[in-house]
Amino acid sequence: MTAVIQTEKLTKSYGSHRGIIDVDLQVAQGEVFGFLGPNGAGKTTTIRTMLDLIRPTSGRALVFGIESSADPVAIHRRVGYIPGEFALYDRLTGSQTLEYFANLRGGVDRAYQASLIERFDLDPSRRYKEYSKGNKQKVGVIIALQHRPELLLLDEPTSGLDPLVQQTFFATLRETVQSGATVFLSSHILSEVEKSADRVAIIRDGCIVKTDTVEGLRDLAHHQVELRFAGPVPADEFAALPGVSDLVADDHVLRMRVAGAITPVVRAAARYELLDFVSREPSLEETFLAQYGQVPVEVTGDGH
Repeated sequence: MTAVIQTEKLTKSYGSHRGIIDVDLQVAQGEVFGFLGPNGAGKTTTIRTMLDLIRPTSGRALVFGIESSADPVAIHRRVGYIPGEFALYDRLTGSQTLEYFANLRGGVDRAYQASLIERFDLDPSRRYKEYSKGNKQKVGVIIALQHRPELLLLDEPTSGLDPLVQQTFFATLRETVQSGATVFLSSHILSEVEKSADRVAIIRDGCIVKTDTVEGLRDLAHHQVELRFAGPVPADEFAALPGVSDLVADDHVLRMRVAGAITPVVRAAARYELLDFVSREPSLEETFLAQYGQVPVEVTGDGH
């Protein structure tokens, strides 16, 4: 498939401070690509470099096959962007703000714009400075969507949105993808990426540590397995299986952690009279813990 986004050893240094280092990414047309990492990992720096809002120290980013620094205007025409933090014009109403950005685009489909306003339950008559954080975010979402872009670059897009509006956002995102758009979704909120992305890249300390499908990343985490047998079972047999750790025997019950494929455990258990088999599927959160060793703090903003 055609690569809508391609970065090649993309690097940005902020003097003595780390930005991003040798970031290699490839996002196919029609894909929802999750960009996952804790705050400060380099997510925002990567996106800003793609848009030529900042210039790379080395390497390059191509969007629609165009090098970002060669013709950023041509890229911007086809992109909808939600920055991680943004400020608009306090004295303009929501309607005037949307109109301003629509005119910058050379006009938008007014019926579609109106449907987005209704769908996100935005009162367009209020001044921007009067909006809550959530309503300001709604304005940003509508601005990014209203011109039906070919590519959405979304940096922490649900920040400040309540759960119901988040559902509306992801439903709208799915429809946008079905119409042929591509989505690059940056987040540190694991459940967002898990339910919306086709593939995910994990970035840590400015470096890509893993790129895989959501299912592939989940397989990296440990399953929690509990086996309940009718009679005694040699725990040592299970402890010797590949991927098994933290095995605890309690009467006729075995509890263990299993990394990777669970098939060897299933085959071993099938040789005995098994009363119950419980395997809890790992969440992407557990995968993240396996990669980083700590829970990411869910606060808005990415730093660099």
